[in-house]
Amino acid sequence: MEFFCYHRDRPGSLPLREKLIEEHWSYMDQFSLIARGPTFDGDVLTGSVHIVEVPDAAAARAFAFEEPCYQAGAYRDVLVRRWRNVLGRTMWDSPGGGGHLVIGLGSGEPVDLEPACADGVVAFGPLLSDDGTTWLGTAALVRSDNPVAVLTADRYDSVEVHEWQPGGRR
Repeated sequence: MEFFCYHRDRPGSLPLREKLIEEHWSYMDQFSLIARGPTFDGDVLTGSVHIVEVPDAAAARAFAFEEPCYQAGAYRDVLVRRWRNVLGRTMWDSPGGGGHLVIGLGSGEPVDLEPACADGVVAFGPLLSDDGTTWLGTAALVRSDNPVAVLTADRYDSVEVHEWQPGGRR
């Protein structure tokens, strides 16, 4: 099963994250990842996205909450949702620089089960309940000047856009 995890940074946590970077990478090396990487607001680190394949919801929560930076208090919260890899590929299948993380949170009838615009889309999929039956939104990694174009934005309760860089060992 695929799960989307977005760890949001606690303000001022950059020194702690820098101290734990090797421990973080070693932890991530144990998992099958579809995509990963830090998010920013300008030069300020704001979080870390990981799309991971694990057996079930309990394993996804263990992945998110046993992560070394989370355990050390670097993150203020974590969003964990079941996800479906609509494009069927990883970020390594779409090499290149950074772009944006787009998270649309919604309710009701599902929308955007495929990207509205496929240009520059690295990863795309619905956010779902743990059992995969209820649509809760959409998450995408996009390399585009207009990242929100992948969503029907007016159909969501809220849409977040974060600058994103592919992550992992350099």
